[in-house]
Order: sequence, then C-alpha cells, then structure tokens
Amino acid sequence: MRIRDIRAVGLRGGTPEGGWSDELQPDDCVHTLILVRTEEGAVGLGSVFTNDDLVRAALAVMEPLYSGENALEPERVTEKLRQHMFWLGRGGSVTHTISGIDIALWDLLGKATGQPVGRLLGGRYRERVRPYASLLMEAPGPLSTTLRRLVEEGFRALKIGWGPFGRESAVVDESIVRAAREAVGPDVQLMVDAGGSDAFWGQGYKWALRTAQMLAEYRVDWFEEPLRPDALEDYVRLRQTALIPVAGGEVLTRRQSFRPWLQAGAFDVVQPDVTKVGGITESRRIGWMANENGIRYIPHGWNTAVGLAADLHLASAFANTDLVEYLTGSPYVDEIAAGGWSRDEDGMLAIPDTPGLGMTLDLDAVAKYSGEDVRILVEG
Repeated sequence: MRIRDIRAVGLRGGTPEGGWSDELQPDDCVHTLILVRTEEGAVGLGSVFTNDDLVRAALAVMEPLYSGENALEPERVTEKLRQHMFWLGRGGSVTHTISGIDIALWDLLGKATGQPVGRLLGGRYRERVRPYASLLMEAPGPLSTTLRRLVEEGFRALKIGWGPFGRESAVVDESIVRAAREAVGPDVQLMVDAGGSDAFWGQGYKWALRTAQMLAEYRVDWFEEPLRPDALEDYVRLRQTALIPVAGGEVLTRRQSFRPWLQAGAFDVVQPDVTKVGGITESRRIGWMANENGIRYIPHGWNTAVGLAADLHLASAFANTDLVEYLTGSPYVDEIAAGGWSRDEDGMLAIPDTPGLGMTLDLDAVAKYSGEDVRILVEG
C-alpha cells in the first residue's frame, strides 16, 4: 500500500478560546486535519496543532520523501521524515505536520490489519478510560455554574486553567480554586493549569511554590505549567519541594527534547501532545521513557476528535495512563466525529475497538468548518 498524496484541511469558524494573551478568534486556524490517501484508495486520518498554511508548506517540502512510500510502516516512514528535516529545524511546524502524518499512517495500518491502533502498539490494558473535562478559568460565579453542569453531565475529573490565574493576585487565584472545589465536591478530581507557556509569563519559582501550597489545601491533583517552558532547573526544584504533583511538557516536541526533563525529574506528570510531538510513534516512546523514570504519562489533548481518538488508543497501551484530556465546548471535538462521543454511567469513555483509530469523520461537519468538499478528498 503506497502513499499517493497527503491533503491538509484547516478548521475554522468554531475555534474555541485558548486562553492565550493574544486570544484566538473563531475564524483563526490552529487545528488542521491530515488525510493520507493511498494508491489503493484507502484514507488515513491525522490531526495537527498548527495553522493549515504552515502544514501545507511543510507537506510541500516533504513530498519527495513521502510520495510513494509504504503507508503500512508508520515508524520507519515518519523517522525518515524526521531525519531528513533536521536541517529545517528540529521541532516546530514541520514536526507538528509529521505528527499528523504519523497518526494517519497508524490509522491506515490498523485498517489494513483489521486491528485497533492500541493493540498494534503492544496490547490494550483497558477498554475504557476516564476523560477529564478541560476548560478555561472564569470568575468564581460563572466558573462554578459551568463546573456543576459538567459534573451533572457525568464528568468525574476536571481541569481549570489559564484565564486570570497567576495574572492578577493571590487572592483571585485562591477564590477561583475555592469556588471550583466547592462546585465539584470532595470526590471529583480537580487539576489546575497556570498556563505558563503563555507569551511573557511573569511568574517564577517562588510564586509557583506558594501557589502549590495553596492548591494542596484544596486537594488539587496536579499543578500544570506553573513555570515558563524552558525553566528546567526551576521545574526540578518545584517538583522536589511542592506538596502536589507537577505537570508539563505540552510545548516540547520530539522524544529527544523530553529526555533531559524526564531524566532530571522535572515532572510528576508528563503531557506530550500527539498532534505536535511527532505523532503516536513519538508519544509512545516518550511514554516509555516516562515510565522508566517513574513519571505518569497523561497526553495533552487540546485539539480535535482525531487527536482524542489517538490519545484513547495511547491510553489503552499504557498500564498507568488512566486519564485523557477532553476539551469541552469545541465543535472540532464534539461535531466532526460521526456519532460523537458518549460517556458511560461511570463517566468513562470507551476506547474504540474497531480497526485503525476506530472513528470516521462527519463529512458535513468538516465541510462546515473547513469550507472544503471533503467528501471528494475522502472518497475520490
């Protein structure tokens, strides 16, 4: 089975807020679907956390490398792309685009073998996994209302992040966390994301340590991105001194970039993003490294339904990956997957057990958010 071509489909019109200081608008494109089409007519689905113009440019540069390649060898093909792209930068949009290609090739391999991707990764430790609802912080009143609604909908784990947290005062920070804990009750998992990868993040180690002490009083399960993305030494110190687990790593790409962080003990929870880090292949390698260094591997998932499907299969393949991130309120997660997603009475998501990623696109929804006749791309 040979690769005929690869198409990019940018999503616009329903882009949710990201919490960034330069906030996203609904028509901004930061999520791009990848369709790897084979000479035999099969199509594999991937997802990239990058603007579609950048993805198309990266695909054009790499086309001589992937055109005609064996679509059933995701690890070899995407490693070939990584090795030949070092001279264009190790990371960034090229690596993000390789991520989407890799996901799509695993989807094709699963479809060709009749197996779910998780089984091809070595076996399934679970058939379902707990999703944690991921949402931006607001003032205590509106946030409490949203959190109560999500608990009523069946979520048993939630993460609140960004917004005013760490950007106004310690009083505001605590008022938000207090309201959140009161809203969800004592038995629901609650995580807090400071959003330290925001542009010009102004807080440092001492703020992070004081804030971690406050979060511990409200039984917060982990403190995510409390520091700037490159503050390795401070992350190590914080993990050694904080009373709650420290999480991060969503902005890193390539397994080689994660190695010093994992070996130094910078995280309790590491969060590679399958749509940025290099795909399923690299995410699995990072998950192995994390386990070898006593660190939990919980994928970052602020992306699309295709990225969520990839995360579900990764969660099935790791014994200790018992959570996946579920971006709330995004049509790119809830609408573009045919049939949508549903949770059982325990608030758990079933991990697809059909071939490949185990999901199909709602072509009308994708056309709505891309402006493209994707039926031609998928069926033509």
